[in-house]
Amino acid sequence: MSEVAPPPDLWRQARDGDVRALSRLLSMTEESTAGVPREVGSAIADSIGSTARVIGVTGPPGSGKSTLTSALVSHFRGLGLRVAVLAVDPSSPFGGGALLGDRIRMLAHTGDDGVFIRSMASRGHLGGLAAASFTSIAVLMNTGFDVVLVETVGVGQSEVEVAAACDTTLVLSTPGAGDGIQAVKAGILEAADVVIVNKADLPGADVAVRQFRDALGLSPLAAWRTPVVSSVASNSAVDDVVAALDAHWAWLSAGDLEEVRRARMMDTIRALAVDEFRRHLKLSEDIVLRVCAGEMTVPVAVRKAVMASFA
Repeated sequence: MSEVAPPPDLWRQARDGDVRALSRLLSMTEESTAGVPREVGSAIADSIGSTARVIGVTGPPGSGKSTLTSALVSHFRGLGLRVAVLAVDPSSPFGGGALLGDRIRMLAHTGDDGVFIRSMASRGHLGGLAAASFTSIAVLMNTGFDVVLVETVGVGQSEVEVAAACDTTLVLSTPGAGDGIQAVKAGILEAADVVIVNKADLPGADVAVRQFRDALGLSPLAAWRTPVVSSVASNSAVDDVVAALDAHWAWLSAGDLEEVRRARMMDTIRALAVDEFRRHLKLSEDIVLRVCAGEMTVPVAVRKAVMASFA
């Protein structure tokens, strides 16, 4: 068996278009227990000035995220752009594995050399992404892709981490998914750069669009006014979505892109720091038993666990 190339060689090969090297580099990033490889760390820094667009697609299960992502891949490929897809699927709480069904839905693109599809299990990480998502996005931004599409788990209103990882965040809903109160709940809607009412051929689509527009009108004024558009992704009817995406990218490029990516850098470092701490956290059974016996409060137990981890 041939020796696995060290990270510097993998990095060079991945940048030269070697799909296997890119896959291996992403696997090392995802599975690393020794921190971020130096070459990947450099990629994170370089992503600030990358010309690649990073688009997040999020929303509840069944809203058509995978179908819309596939339609966007077709659109960007029609423009001759290289596209990477990072699809995060939920992990089993028992076995830890994932079906990786998002990749199954994108089989139409698997024979296209201009498309790279990477499935990633969330491994219990909350917020719609996986712990390695930030670094994986940075790698894809610096290996020759023009567009990186990030499809999240689809867990609901708390799935806001995608906004910190992407330049533009698309939030999907469907007709009949909720009432007007549902539309104004804080969380995922506030993370949206574009709101999409998908499956707009179903009854109630116009009502849903109006409710979302009314809800967004209650939000504090911001430089970017979040549009609400409808689509039928199953029929590749995504012209309005593409127009909204292009408008937001033009707005970012005119002034706020670097600021958005600096904020992403902060979230990336924070996510990596939290992940590193989680791996080194030392929580002894003795502390747990003393809490259960009423001999120690939970805040004291937390402080002792933190102190033991850094001792």
